[in-house]
Amino acid sequence: MARRKSGGTLPRSLRRAKVFVVANLVLWGLIGGWYLFQPPERKEDVARLVGNWVDGRKNVTAFEVAWDLWQIYGSEDFVGGAVAVGVNASEMQAHLYGGAFPQTTRKVQRVLANEGYVVGYSEALGNPLWAAYRARDVETLDAPKRPEEFRVDTRTSARVEPDDYTRSGYDRGHLAPNFAIATRYGRSAQEETFLMSNITPQKHALNAGPWKTLEQKIATSYAARFGEVWVMAGPVFGEKPARLQRRVAVPEAFFMVVVDESDGRVRAQAFLFPQETPDGDELGKYVVTIDEIETRTGLDLLTALPDEAENALEARRATRVW
Repeated sequence: MARRKSGGTLPRSLRRAKVFVVANLVLWGLIGGWYLFQPPERKEDVARLVGNWVDGRKNVTAFEVAWDLWQIYGSEDFVGGAVAVGVNASEMQAHLYGGAFPQTTRKVQRVLANEGYVVGYSEALGNPLWAAYRARDVETLDAPKRPEEFRVDTRTSARVEPDDYTRSGYDRGHLAPNFAIATRYGRSAQEETFLMSNITPQKHALNAGPWKTLEQKIATSYAARFGEVWVMAGPVFGEKPARLQRRVAVPEAFFMVVVDESDGRVRAQAFLFPQETPDGDELGKYVVTIDEIETRTGLDLLTALPDEAENALEARRATRVW
């Protein structure tokens, strides 16, 4: 009986593991060599990105690190024309990209400033038309306990009450989110997200599903990966919306726009969620252009950008969910 030879070959599983390890060493060696020749500001961005991946608490994956390096420095999603908030800008303007308020051609809006976000409010609809906030990377993501009560915003004449939503079939849906604001601006700012001027009727499957998923992704992963992002969110109304208690208009859909800038360039991704969006749906199904959102809402969102950059960015659909 012939003897079976021993040694010389590795089991298939170990060979695969060896190839994987070697490939990763080559990849990170190339990234390391590239990093050495980058300017200081870019090195700082890369160091923050890798550091947040190593940290493990901010939902940053190794794939996202590699993808972001490509996106930030090789993607066509960016356009030139990034703008900065002026030195004399107010704290309220700092929540808006470029410090410019969205404009509306269809409805009268009243701008309400809060510590951690800004709202454009419609008294006639009993709803915010938009809310804007800025989410920066922070050292920790420890939030105060969630407040238990919503409050009437006495700055409004509509004076929508929490009970207007009771047994309506709709959640009291936040536009500026509790968690992102609490972790950046503290307890008093968190409590302001429970003002009814920040609330809109949302079906529970959307509010607790894809909408919440995107909010959490912005507050944790996006801020950690990109340093800071600007967010605008709002409802989309039909011509004759249904009303809660005959005064709170019910939207047919909701939008969220996320803006990021790097090296004097800017990019955006936009989402449009129907009111009946099911829980568990992939975010990628709802990526649209900003032009579509503006057509549906009558809002002009990125007014701070030069016209050429604004037109190019708003017509561009993000290639994938960041």
